[in-house]
Amino acid sequence: MTSIYQQQLGADFAKLHPRIQERLGFSSADHRAFVGEGVMERVWHGPFFTQPFLRAGLSRQITFPETGANVPFRIENYAYTDPLGRETVTWIRRFHFPKHTRCFDATMIRSAARQSIVDYLGTHQHVAVDIDMAVTARGGLRLRSGAQRFRAGRLAFRLPGLLAALADVEEWYDDAAGCYRIEVVVRNPVIGKLFGYNGSFQSTWREVAPAQIPAYALPLRYEARE
Repeated sequence: MTSIYQQQLGADFAKLHPRIQERLGFSSADHRAFVGEGVMERVWHGPFFTQPFLRAGLSRQITFPETGANVPFRIENYAYTDPLGRETVTWIRRFHFPKHTRCFDATMIRSAARQSIVDYLGTHQHVAVDIDMAVTARGGLRLRSGAQRFRAGRLAFRLPGLLAALADVEEWYDDAAGCYRIEVVVRNPVIGKLFGYNGSFQSTWREVAPAQIPAYALPLRYEARE
């Protein structure tokens, strides 16, 4: 089985740095997980009026209000087939601030209908975001947010552009330093920059069958609508 990222990128997947190919090339059939540990050199947020937005995402593990320098960081990627039969990859991020450990979590699928990676944000998959993917000149992967939709019970609507939080992410491998690097900037078309972070991490691989994926890495509900 090919990974959802191989499916989406097609021939361009081979243009990624070999370590990025390794990182994104596994599926639920491989029974392995990627774990990265490192330091975010800077975690920041926008002006004071962005605070209510950032705090609102705490309960769903989407956003947080803290900032800091040299913040210990951990990311875990597990691949599994969700209860709806979709190949899924988790993105479990932990930022260890002095007083709190904050979370920024998501699950990704590839939607054949939308011809896109769909990123379900947070613990309840209430927000679904189309992700545009491209290979950068240094063999990294760039991800940009596209259309965003809110789903909860019978309520479903597309988020207006003026309310959207648009992420611009690049992850690449630094051969000289021997580590993965990441840079994330999230903006709103009206407010401007909301939050972001940048830093590096080292990788380890673990043998993990789908049934052994820890509960904290799985969403609390699954949204069928893409």
